[in-house]
Amino acid sequence: HDFPISLSRHVTDRFSFLFLSSPQVATGAYAFRQILSTVITDPDKEKHEQALQRAKAHLEHLHKNKSGQRAIEGNGAGDAKHFRVEDLALNEYETVIALDVVSPDDIPVGFANIGGLDDIIEELKESVIYPLTMPQLYSHAGPLLSAPSGVLLYGPPGCGKTMLAKALAKESGASFINLHISTLTEKWYGDSNKLVRAVFSLARKMQPAIIFIDEIDAVLRTRASSDHEASGMVKAEFMALWDGLVSASSSGQPARIVVLGATNRMHDIDEAILRRMPKKFPVPLPAKDQRRRILQLVLANAKIDDEAFSMEYLVRVTSGMSGSDIKEACRDAAMVPVREFLRDNKNMLASAEQIDPTKIRGLRTEDFFGRRGGGQILMKNHAAEMEKLRKALKAKSVASAAPEAGVVTEKTEHSSEYEDVDELEPEPVS
Repeated sequence: HDFPISLSRHVTDRFSFLFLSSPQVATGAYAFRQILSTVITDPDKEKHEQALQRAKAHLEHLHKNKSGQRAIEGNGAGDAKHFRVEDLALNEYETVIALDVVSPDDIPVGFANIGGLDDIIEELKESVIYPLTMPQLYSHAGPLLSAPSGVLLYGPPGCGKTMLAKALAKESGASFINLHISTLTEKWYGDSNKLVRAVFSLARKMQPAIIFIDEIDAVLRTRASSDHEASGMVKAEFMALWDGLVSASSSGQPARIVVLGATNRMHDIDEAILRRMPKKFPVPLPAKDQRRRILQLVLANAKIDDEAFSMEYLVRVTSGMSGSDIKEACRDAAMVPVREFLRDNKNMLASAEQIDPTKIRGLRTEDFFGRRGGGQILMKNHAAEMEKLRKALKAKSVASAAPEAGVVTEKTEHSSEYEDVDELEPEPVS
């Protein structure tokens, strides 16, 4: 309801009731009501108009991208399944939600940028992307093989759940509504429910669509008797509209809308919500091959000192780290050569033209373990590897020591310092 108007009526009605016996005050109250209604009919009118213009421009950009994609595909019959901006009559609440719509072309992450999640990616393609974008491929089975109404990505923080959701939106080409928690939080009673309805009504107009909720446990957590009434109403509204996705539209086809959630606290999510998300994909900490792939992707454009860099050693010492942790460790290590260059060339800092980036040395393995290096897990694993290496060198040097061969000493070359212990061979002193 329009709160400002009702507020003005409430105030003037109170004045009329209290001072009905005074004609002057009654006249003043009437005048006050007229002024109040014209001044604060919609205190956010300008903001709403700006949001509407931004939303329209945003949807126009998204529409052009989809039109270009259809032109490339050369399939004119597909026009009916894509929204047209001129057909979108957005109400006030849909305008707010439209600001959270992201164009797939504006997402810089694709499946090729994700390392070590190939199995999950393939299943997402088969169960989500293809049913959304190529429903005719599954038409022989009717609604049985339609896209699931909900998909949940769960696992420890920093393992790529949000990145996977972004890549899913980009690869599918579907309208992507990146729903923020703050978007559904309104101070006026009942407005949050209207915003929830706007999420699904806008998604229907723009389908195929993906509604993404990061940290879904914060929005749709387990209901309790201590919950605020408004919070319970929002959850109930969301679930009721979610159930409506499985019902056929006017064309007789199920809505091509998927609710995609990401969380690291799956057990905090309401059981009724989990039931509506039949596809659940665990995104665990990366294994050895996955860590290698992540390192290769992160360091793909970095300058490497091949004689002093061991990829396999880094794969071992990053055990137990998330993909995000590995990326931050690489970022810290990449700053070491830059920091050295700045320290040795302070006279060049006054003029940017004098700086030659080719003079910055390549990345070395030792850069990951400096004073600012990559976190407790990395340093702990490195210390354990160095201790194991030291013991192995000592054991091999004792076993192979002979008068004619000399005594084996510890290796000092960068190229062999971080190699696998099993590959070390004793070197006699000449």
